Amino acid sequence: MYEGKTHTLFAKYAIPQMIGLLFNSVYMIVDGVFIGHRLGTDAMASAAVSVPLIEVLIALSMAIASGAGVLISGHIGRAEKDKAVQVFNTAVVCAMGLGLFVIVFGNLFIDPLASLLGSTPQIHDEAICYMWYIVTFSPFLILSFLFSGLARNDGRPRLAMFALAFGSVSNIVLDYVFMYPLNMGIGGAALATALGPIFSCIILLPHFLRRRGNLFFAKFQLRVQRMGRIFLLGFPSFIMEFTIGIITFVYNSAIARHGYGELGLAAYLVIGYLMLIILTLFLGMAEGLQPVFSYFTGTGEVARGRAMRIFATKVFLVVGIVCYILIVFFSRYFFSIFNPNDLELIDFIESKSLYYFCGFFLAGYNILMISFWQSTRRTEKALIVSLSRSVIWPPILIAVLPLFFGSESIWFCHSIGEALTACTAFILLSYNHHRERLADVPLQ
Repeated sequence: MYEGKTHTLFAKYAIPQMIGLLFNSVYMIVDGVFIGHRLGTDAMASAAVSVPLIEVLIALSMAIASGAGVLISGHIGRAEKDKAVQVFNTAVVCAMGLGLFVIVFGNLFIDPLASLLGSTPQIHDEAICYMWYIVTFSPFLILSFLFSGLARNDGRPRLAMFALAFGSVSNIVLDYVFMYPLNMGIGGAALATALGPIFSCIILLPHFLRRRGNLFFAKFQLRVQRMGRIFLLGFPSFIMEFTIGIITFVYNSAIARHGYGELGLAAYLVIGYLMLIILTLFLGMAEGLQPVFSYFTGTGEVARGRAMRIFATKVFLVVGIVCYILIVFFSRYFFSIFNPNDLELIDFIESKSLYYFCGFFLAGYNILMISFWQSTRRTEKALIVSLSRSVIWPPILIAVLPLFFGSESIWFCHSIGEALTACTAFILLSYNHHRERLADVPLQ
């Protein structure tokens, strides 16, 4: 299952997950395109309010999937299949319980939640309408990412890719049906987004129900200790995915505070879509490599794990540089898709995106190191890097830089944060290598 050369394993595991998540990002973008064309800029701003919520739900699902995946791949590597099944079933119960929690409390507090996420009085009703569908259908969103992650750990990366892709394509089709022939407005767009994950679950469930791999539904003992280990090992992944939601929330607040208004919110929605594509490339490859890193840790093949990390670092940096070159020369065409008649909006987005993405090529390195350290159970290092690129540097920079350089400086903050995080990750890696070299030196 994990035999072959480094580049072969990279292609087998990293690329399918990247493609699957990319399709997921595309359906969110197409959702924005339909909203912009059919309903206008205010409706786009309404949808933007729910983006942090969606990212939080995905982050929670990825936390369970990654934490369980690290344990499962390790157990499979040590031929402990019974323990792998126990972890799988525990993860499913955790995900279902989390989904029910979101339904109950999300609907109870939906009004203040919308305000917290950046809703303005002008768009508040539409924002709540969109958010209601996301909250109510949240268990399917959580389970779709969980099942795809665990199918990948069970040696079925292509099935995981197909399930995510099919759910995304169905959302695109439903977007058109609900918003044009049925004329359902912003609620139709939200319903299409909410239904997509259901199709992904339907595709993935037979793999586990029919016992086509090492993981399947079975009786098990629900142990608090096992649940704790899943969440502990998955916490860096939660922060890594949650970063998108955190950054969106911080920027939505900063945009409102610095007087950019609905134009700024709509612009950042589109910038956020482009950010989502780039981060999805990195997140998909990093998550795809998690089973590989965890398996090598379980079998004790340290050299193969190191070789994979070095090869992946080169790939991630090249992908990041190419992405920024494409943004410089072709981003206007992408931005024009959403609202081609609003030239003011397009000009605003184009000027700010060059600042926003200038240091994004380093985001891939940061995400790779989080995945590598998490997969090899060095959770503290993964957590330091995850927190650095989410709750530490971006909020601090957004709060401080405008005091010295004006409101325009907020558009540089995300890239500067990624650069500072990359420095942190490099220092941690260098320190680790130094300790390993000292350990290899024989005592005199």
